[in-house]
Amino acid sequence: MTSFEKVAVVRDTYTRYNASERANHWLVVVCAILLMLSGLAFFHPAFFWLTALFGGGQAARAIHPWIGVVLAGSFTVMGVRFFRQNVWTRDDGEWLGHIGDVINHREDKVPEAGRFNAAQKLVFYVMFWSVITLFLSGLVLWQHYFGDAFPIGLQRFAGLLHAGMAAAMIITMIVHIYAAIWNVGSVRAMTRGPVTGGWLWKHHRKYLREEVAGRK
Repeated sequence: MTSFEKVAVVRDTYTRYNASERANHWLVVVCAILLMLSGLAFFHPAFFWLTALFGGGQAARAIHPWIGVVLAGSFTVMGVRFFRQNVWTRDDGEWLGHIGDVINHREDKVPEAGRFNAAQKLVFYVMFWSVITLFLSGLVLWQHYFGDAFPIGLQRFAGLLHAGMAAAMIITMIVHIYAAIWNVGSVRAMTRGPVTGGWLWKHHRKYLREEVAGRK
């Protein structure tokens, strides 16, 4: 660590996510949760009571696809913003090889990570393909507008695909939320924006070096 980096770690704070990025993220989160609740209501009769949150079964069925459109649009904006930082590299494979050290807080043994580590990139990829698949299959299932546009066989396949990708997305969201809470400081970064240089040095050292270099 150079003397300049030492000063950055001890004294400086850095904006992990700006206001626009945070707003974009929470719009995606709200849409995903609403889709999960309304989707579960349609998936099994045991969850039908969830439609009361949306004003009843008919209202939930009408609102669900429109929320999906908003999710697709907001996640597209997020994907464009963060695409470059989520490109997979050889370092990410090495980082995953040290996942045991990450879980046991042995950060000194973990390879340096950029703005997003390998686990965060995997969440990004799952969400990326889930949103695309759910949007396209949702269009096939949107009876009000496209009920007669697709053969029944394709609609049945779209229903299975929609349910499967929704399950993958829900599981990924649960893991993502747990990891954010477990990694102290992550939730604060996404709600307020700034993090300390020490936090970045511990979790995203390569990114901190880039930020320090940019401030020289």
